[in-house]
Amino acid sequence: MFSEIYFGNSLEEWIISLLIIVCSLILNKGIILINKHVIRKITSKTKNRLDDILFRMLQAPVLLGIILLAVWIALSRLEFDVKFDVLLKRSYQFLIVLNVTWFLVRFVNALIEEYLVPVAEDPDRKYIDNTLLSIVRRTVLGVIWSIGIVMALRNVGVDVGALIAGLGIGGLAFALAAQDTIKNIFGGITIFTDRPFRIGDRVKVDGFDGFVEDIGIRSTRLRTLEKRLVTIPNYKIVDASIENISDEPMRRVVMVIGLTYGTTPEAMNEAISILKNIPKRINEVDEESLIAVFSDFAAYSLNLKLIYWIKSTGDVTEVPSKVNFEILTAFNKAGLDFAFPTQTILVEEAEGKL
Repeated sequence: MFSEIYFGNSLEEWIISLLIIVCSLILNKGIILINKHVIRKITSKTKNRLDDILFRMLQAPVLLGIILLAVWIALSRLEFDVKFDVLLKRSYQFLIVLNVTWFLVRFVNALIEEYLVPVAEDPDRKYIDNTLLSIVRRTVLGVIWSIGIVMALRNVGVDVGALIAGLGIGGLAFALAAQDTIKNIFGGITIFTDRPFRIGDRVKVDGFDGFVEDIGIRSTRLRTLEKRLVTIPNYKIVDASIENISDEPMRRVVMVIGLTYGTTPEAMNEAISILKNIPKRINEVDEESLIAVFSDFAAYSLNLKLIYWIKSTGDVTEVPSKVNFEILTAFNKAGLDFAFPTQTILVEEAEGKL
């Protein structure tokens, strides 16, 4: 019975090969249990997290490697034609290299999660954020996969040099056809590394004034003060002058307020006192830097000049409105009259005329 031939091999040989694969599965189960109940307990007692990451990321590739080895041993001991043997050997070499590459990708990705993600999520660390980290992660993992695939292809006899040369020519043609897209991508990388602004910042760039809603790899989107959504290619932002309004510690506002010429000196002093007390009622206005003075005698008014700074926590559009309402309310309550252009006409009667 066991001597009967199936596909060029006896039934006994087929059973032995199958048992080799089954033994590899049993071995994998034992490795899982040892890792769970022994190795993890040992590594958890160490202060360094690196050994925990290493063994956790190593488990799946090791299990897959054992199965691949068992399948290769089980099949290589059987009698097949030469072409199948060559295909089996090359397939095994190809998959083993990819398995090692998979381990490296898992390990590097775990290191990024453990050591770089907390840094990116820390608001005090300004040199890297989640967006930049995502690009770095994809780039590094993509490079590892590329090197692994090239090495795997080389192991199975593929002319990697000719393949790379062909890809290079195709890549050149693609680069010429998509040069604007490539410029935008490099512009996006420049924005992520230089960090001239963040999402939520108010900026002036390329003639637009608005708040940054999204920073993409190809373009950046602004929400203008008119609530319009503007998409700007990244290469234009890199070449343009950028004014980050949100990055200013404070924003200055200058006002000229005219009172009527009938205003007494005492009333002018009261008006100045009202202006100097504005920060006590509006927290977003900086108290130390506020300036309120009787500036000049204008054609139609006695002018007061108010210079104040809006704190970085204040909205540059809402705070001036609050200040204006505060001035209007306080001046009306104090009986102070705002000036407006007036003209006095003197009429002189000629002698002898009625």
